[in-house]
Amino acid sequence: MSTFFSEHAVLIALVCGAITVLYGLILTRWVLSKPQGDDKMREIAAAIQEGASAYLSRQYRTVAIVAVVLALILLFVPDLGGWRVAVGFLIGAILSAAAGFIGMNVAVRANVRTAEAARSGLGPALDVAFKGGTVTGILVVGLGLLGVAGYYGILLQTGATQGEAIYGLVGLGFGGSLISVFARVGGGIFTKGADVGADLVGKIEAGIPEDDPRNPAVIADNVGDNVGDDAGMAADLFETYAVSIVAAMLLLSQFTQSEALVGLPLILAGLSGLASIVGTLVVRVGEGGSVMGALYRGVLVSAVISAVLFIPAILGLEDAIAEHTAVLSGAGTWDIIICALVGLVITALLMGITEYYTGTRWKPVKDVAEASTTGHATNIISGLGYSMQATALPVIVIGGGILIANALAGLVGIAIAVVAMLSMAGVIIALDAFGPVTDNAGGIAEMAGLPEEVRNKVTDPLDAVGNTTKAVTKGYAIGSAGLAAVILFASYRDELLIKLEEAGKLELTNIAFDLSDPWVVVGLLIGGAMPFVFASFCMSAVGKAGKAVVEEVRRQFREKPGIMDGTERPEYGTCVDIVTRTALREMLVPAAIPVVIPIIVGLIVVFTDSALQMLGGLLLGTIVTGLFLAISMTSGGGAWDNAKKLIEDGAFGGKGSIAHQAAVTGDTVGDPYKDTAGPAINPMIKIANIVAILLIPALVALI
Repeated sequence: MSTFFSEHAVLIALVCGAITVLYGLILTRWVLSKPQGDDKMREIAAAIQEGASAYLSRQYRTVAIVAVVLALILLFVPDLGGWRVAVGFLIGAILSAAAGFIGMNVAVRANVRTAEAARSGLGPALDVAFKGGTVTGILVVGLGLLGVAGYYGILLQTGATQGEAIYGLVGLGFGGSLISVFARVGGGIFTKGADVGADLVGKIEAGIPEDDPRNPAVIADNVGDNVGDDAGMAADLFETYAVSIVAAMLLLSQFTQSEALVGLPLILAGLSGLASIVGTLVVRVGEGGSVMGALYRGVLVSAVISAVLFIPAILGLEDAIAEHTAVLSGAGTWDIIICALVGLVITALLMGITEYYTGTRWKPVKDVAEASTTGHATNIISGLGYSMQATALPVIVIGGGILIANALAGLVGIAIAVVAMLSMAGVIIALDAFGPVTDNAGGIAEMAGLPEEVRNKVTDPLDAVGNTTKAVTKGYAIGSAGLAAVILFASYRDELLIKLEEAGKLELTNIAFDLSDPWVVVGLLIGGAMPFVFASFCMSAVGKAGKAVVEEVRRQFREKPGIMDGTERPEYGTCVDIVTRTALREMLVPAAIPVVIPIIVGLIVVFTDSALQMLGGLLLGTIVTGLFLAISMTSGGGAWDNAKKLIEDGAFGGKGSIAHQAAVTGDTVGDPYKDTAGPAINPMIKIANIVAILLIPALVALI
């Protein structure tokens, strides 16, 4: 067993990846075999499918141009990695896009099937919705494993050294990150522009319910749920998943040349992928059962099985760990095992904390809902207060995890904790992708005129749970991104010192990121500003898209008075086209920020080698402020959203009350917070770090 784990890391990862992809295909076939309901339901679902596919196709065509240009730069510009990095970049971009596109296409077909299953009760509807979301999660893990392990194995077999092969994987991570930031920003602008416009005119001005077919923006809103929360999240966590594995392998390779230890992240990710499959199989609910309890049972089972599998896998590397204990900060086998378990514990704690700040059962959401009774301003003030407060506990958990893992095994221990945390991505993404499926199912039930009890007893409860799971998974994504960025920064520092030594510039190998160095401090300030500037562009873009949708919906209500009494049909496609064009136009500038600014700062090395410290400071500043800003935005937005839902369920005056109007305003502010700017900061942080790592050879050559 020891020899097997130490010599077959790539094979283990490839087999596990193939099994997860096969499971995803089986689930896809099962979901598509379910009935789609009556003609009206199929018509609505087809409109959502058409809009989502059209948007994503146009987005990917735009991104493809950028990707080809960057691949050519990586290929032909000296000292940027050559063909291995360029090919890896394209592989990462293609796989990230594929995970989002395939997962979203299954999700937009699962929604109508969930609505039809809702006629038979909560259990059947949950089964269809969760399995539809699971396809996305499982494909992210499967494609991630096949991409990273497959490309790493191919490079080794074609004569690349271990260092060259892993550097090629850095390119793969960059490709995944590029798609991720475009998917998150573009999808977020689309979904929230449509949502804000639909709510402001439909709910507040016209006084019609959510998902009312008379609202011209209703189809755009439903399309946005899929391109933002499904395709966007899939691309986001694909790159976080892949980048975390690559970052851990890069860091381990800087400490040791042991193939067994460098391959450990692949083994852990592969085994946990299998555990996620088992976890998804136990998600079911009986009559009167708890939907959230059923979903969390799946996560718990996955975590326990992962922990059980990690122990023999790491024990199987006992000889390699003992041989390299000096570079592992004196760590033994059980120290490494505990580091992996720390990653699983961090996952559980971050999910619990995020639910506390965003769930309708807990004090923060109830307080925001109660604050709505005195008007719009007090709702906003309360939501902002809790959004700031929500940063404290996650940072304490992340900081504690870093310190424990570091005490046990140094930076390697932190890397193992990060990989263990991200290894749960399959089941976690399934929870997130479940959200847009249930949201769309509720919309289809409303628009198709299904019986009231279907909406009240099945689709509405599922939608409420899906809203919470989307918030919870964003907390997980942000925490994992923060930890992954710490490893990437450590890799930047160590890789920089290695390249300086290889270049014979020994006088620079004592570089330190000292806060008494003005260059480091300026870098911290620049990096600290980047997430705020990035988020400002995202928020402004949603504002522009929302304004355009509001004006279009008002125009249709004004020029087609028959819409309100059902004698005229709204022009749904116009709103879809508006948010599509706005999203594709507005996503370019924020997506360029994490690529261009590190390059500009790095090029200062032409004038002074202190630019290397400045760039390091920039990375640290981006990590620190980005982590706080992302947590604040996603938790605050989730609290605003669920405060509105709590009131719509009858609390504090219910629908149509002053509190409800104030809560709708809070929700429209929180929507771009939690679904556009906040989540998009995740890939932004990692892109900045990956670009810095890729720049190292060129910057060293310029000194």
